[in-house]
Amino acid sequence: MTSAPSGPERGPLEAGLPGAAPAREPVVSVVIPCYDYGHYLPQAVESVLAQTYPDWELVVVDDGSPDDTAAVTQSLIAAHPGRRIRLLRQANAGVSAARNAGIAAATGRYILPLDADDVIAPTMLELTVAVLEQNPGIAIASTDVSVFTDDDLPAQVLRLPDYDRDLLLRRLIMFYCSLYRREVWQTVGGYVEDMRAGEDWDFWIACAEHGFTAQHIPQPLFGARNKDDGLHVEAAENDLAVRARIVANHPGMFKPVTRAWARALLAQDEPEALADDRVPDDILTRAADMDSFLRVVMQLQRTARLQHRHIQRLEEALAGRGEPVPA
Repeated sequence: MTSAPSGPERGPLEAGLPGAAPAREPVVSVVIPCYDYGHYLPQAVESVLAQTYPDWELVVVDDGSPDDTAAVTQSLIAAHPGRRIRLLRQANAGVSAARNAGIAAATGRYILPLDADDVIAPTMLELTVAVLEQNPGIAIASTDVSVFTDDDLPAQVLRLPDYDRDLLLRRLIMFYCSLYRREVWQTVGGYVEDMRAGEDWDFWIACAEHGFTAQHIPQPLFGARNKDDGLHVEAAENDLAVRARIVANHPGMFKPVTRAWARALLAQDEPEALADDRVPDDILTRAADMDSFLRVVMQLQRTARLQHRHIQRLEEALAGRGEPVPA
């Protein structure tokens, strides 16, 4: 991770905006990278504004977005002049670089990454801050996840296991939106900026590598939007390559056979690598419990959306014919 340089490519926080942060440092810095998600950004920001824990700042990083992300952020700042909301603009560099830039510019002692298309529950900061305040030996506070869609359908709660270092090496057991101490980010060197997918899992393994531990809160305080696209889909489609890259980044955390497998896979052509199912036991396969559950949730939501739209079309057709709609 490299520090954010000044200048036009990745400049300082914009000056003169109504939401400029006061001198006193906040306890929590929420960092929202945004690329082409300006239409989702207000919902993410509103979820931060609704927090029961008041001592936070919000840094929105416009990652060279081609849409109106900067204008949307400025309007949110103007609409909430008493809140510590700031805007950082940079040339497009990817989500990891945007997170790193936002965290480098932030001042809170605790960091919460939040993507522009996701949300947090009103008590997210209150409950996660309490974990870190009451347990000096805990560096990260994670939660369960509520997976939702843009359709008017019930969210699906994804229950995650308690933190376990060995389990973390095998599968992702914490989502990116977890609260952690600033020194965690400083010690591990931030997010790996050339990883397009799996950067959060890589970051958590780096944390474990440096001796940091986490505590899980069994409540769905993080809301992840399922859009059937985006980086999570790319990660699923390139699962083996992502896992091999993580092993290569942290060789001391894995067995020799796993390191040899990762080197061999990364040396292959991509199509050959993705078709290779010879995966050692401590990295598991693409059919790992977590991955399978996520796929089931996504498929159920796709099916529910199709059924919902089909029912809407039937109701519209019946209404057009003047026939009563079944209760």
